[in-house]
Amino acid sequence: MSGFACDIDRTLIRDQALRPIADKVASGDRISPEEGAYLFRTPDLLGVGALADAVNRARHGDRVYFAANQHINPTNVCILRKTCVFCSYARLPKEDGAYRYTMEQAYAEAAANPYVREFHIVGGLDMQAGLEYYAEMFRGLKTRHPDVHIKALTAVEIAHIARIEKMPIADVLVALREAGLDTMPGGGAEVFSKGVRATIAEKKLAAEDWIEVHRVAHGLGIRSNCTMLYGHVESIDDRIEHLAMLRDLQDETGGFLAYIPLAYHPDHNELGDQLGRAGTATTGFDDLRNLAVGRLFLDNIAQLKTHSI
Repeated sequence: MSGFACDIDRTLIRDQALRPIADKVASGDRISPEEGAYLFRTPDLLGVGALADAVNRARHGDRVYFAANQHINPTNVCILRKTCVFCSYARLPKEDGAYRYTMEQAYAEAAANPYVREFHIVGGLDMQAGLEYYAEMFRGLKTRHPDVHIKALTAVEIAHIARIEKMPIADVLVALREAGLDTMPGGGAEVFSKGVRATIAEKKLAAEDWIEVHRVAHGLGIRSNCTMLYGHVESIDDRIEHLAMLRDLQDETGGFLAYIPLAYHPDHNELGDQLGRAGTATTGFDDLRNLAVGRLFLDNIAQLKTHSI
């Protein structure tokens, strides 16, 4: 698999060690994991940005797309409340602030904005929110909003539903697709490194299992996004290992629609307290670099996505 050949203004590349990578990018050749790691390490952020911009323009020109979506978070009850130390959202069933939407509450939230073209639906791993709960929700949303796209449930949530229903992943996905599921979001990936997951999300779905859920979804024609949560305890090598696993699955299935790098936020969670951080954990430089490296390394994923409010 190779990227798009593109014209690069080499006067923008100040780091001499970056120029061989620029040559590969210009010719549309795939960059290696070692070269991807160097993109994270080089001090020449403007050079990396110039490469990413050239690739983006070769592929998309001046076109930028916006998704007008409504986030619906049906429940924050989660069995992993005590082990996902980076999470500021989850609650135990009887903890202050815990909730689970009724169908009417979900439908009311969906109707709040008449301009929405997509429902983005994710929540906690709630033992009382199984297959029928979400299938009923999706059917009701499609009845009320037949032209709105339903992007719902991370691989972690799909695997959770499969466990509590004692069903294969594929059967869960087929049932949800029949109820109205169109695509899946990419959350729950965090960073695939075993060491990182043991530190920030010890009992969360393993990397290989996250990949397998998306592999099965893609095989059923359910396309999905993919993500990486950065800016906590991961190393550059961890980031590249993660991106390489995403790139490999995309080579295999072609099912990823977009890649979204997600910056870790340390407020109101155990990991932030452990790290002694407050406010935004990442810098603007790191945010820009993650977008650029994603564009360059993931040459087989057409779209990069970022969030705005």
